[in-house]
Amino acid sequence: MINPTDILLIKEETMQETMTLDEKLRRSNKAFELKEAGDNEGYSRLIRSIPMPPYLAKVMKEKLGKDFILSGGWNLSEAEAEFGTGWLDK
Repeated sequence: MINPTDILLIKEETMQETMTLDEKLRRSNKAFELKEAGDNEGYSRLIRSIPMPPYLAKVMKEKLGKDFILSGGWNLSEAEAEFGTGWLDK
């Protein structure tokens, strides 16, 4: 299970415009710890909080559509930084 301290760190990092590679790796490692412990919901939530690479977001938009991306709850901050706000509507 995720502890309250981890939740606060996640909220602080998610509010940042960018996330360092170390922060992404730390969050990814924590997510895999959750998965190994049987917390698939926590794993999914934490993985989706890591900014999706812009190239992957673009491919997902083209192949699966805007609605699929929005319903997934992924962190699209890097895609927005690269493609601009409203890029999903273009």
